[in-house]
Amino acid sequence: MQPLVTVSVPIFKCEEFLEKCLDSIRMQTYPALEVTLINDQTPDSSVKIAEEYIERHQLQNWKIYHLEKNFGLSVVRNKGIDTAQGKYLFFLDSDDTITPDCIETLVAISEKTGAEMTVGSCRGIRLPDGEVSFPFPIRETKDELNGNSEIFASYIQGNIPDSSWNKLILTSFLKENQLYFVPGLFAQDSLHTFHVMLKITSIAFSRKITYDYYLHEKSVIHNRGKRHFDNWRTIAEYFAKAVQEEKDPLRKTLMMQHLINFKTMTLQMNWRAQNDRQLWKESYRNYKKIAPMKASDALRGKYNRSILKQELLNRLPTALGYWVFRKRWGS
Repeated sequence: MQPLVTVSVPIFKCEEFLEKCLDSIRMQTYPALEVTLINDQTPDSSVKIAEEYIERHQLQNWKIYHLEKNFGLSVVRNKGIDTAQGKYLFFLDSDDTITPDCIETLVAISEKTGAEMTVGSCRGIRLPDGEVSFPFPIRETKDELNGNSEIFASYIQGNIPDSSWNKLILTSFLKENQLYFVPGLFAQDSLHTFHVMLKITSIAFSRKITYDYYLHEKSVIHNRGKRHFDNWRTIAEYFAKAVQEEKDPLRKTLMMQHLINFKTMTLQMNWRAQNDRQLWKESYRNYKKIAPMKASDALRGKYNRSILKQELLNRLPTALGYWVFRKRWGS
């Protein structure tokens, strides 16, 4: 008997893309599916589109859940976890699609390896011209990792995508470890994935494309502003808290490396999103307050030269830090 898979889709301002997303689920070669559509009190016609779609195709194992008010994606994803009846859970964003054999491919690997999570490969498609890219690559060379130490090290090295979607996850693993998203944070995949990687003991990878990620003018990546920058600061504080609480010296060093990389990456994303000097400087000042590296750790050779350089550049006087950043990355 094939294990049931729950595909969870958020419903919020997605009327332009939703039917194509739902088509990609309905056309799956894997039959044992439960589909949960979580309505985050969308103001457009997305719910009507979903209701008519379910009725038109007589989809028996599809259900729409309505949140009491607009809570944001974190609560939507938590509702997806809590309501999932499947052995496995798969998050799919409503403006994206999955390939026809996506779930079949990932289930086969999960069942063969016993992995708590199987990660699929993603293709980026820019609209409207259809240009193809691969924005979230799997850099891990092994097809399977076992043991948290090996997995966590690979994750910190940037070998495992941060996204919450395109991953087939054991539902029991999420629930038993209380791996929920933090309410109130926007686009917090990086934080949730970090929390997952602290706990996971087995992970597998598919080199086959299973997910199409669409880049369009309404994508979050093109519409970041101050609330996202403040959100990144909060996520950095969560990383810093994990650093402070960790007792194992090696894991502590890896977490600090992750925090430094996160600061550097999001400062670049901040500038690309707004090109706003004051907003960038505000983020830079805030980041300097979050878990600076101890001089003794720097001198003991715990970190490579690249990390030490990033830490230095992220701790300069703000005016100088901005000048150096613009010289290196600004346009």
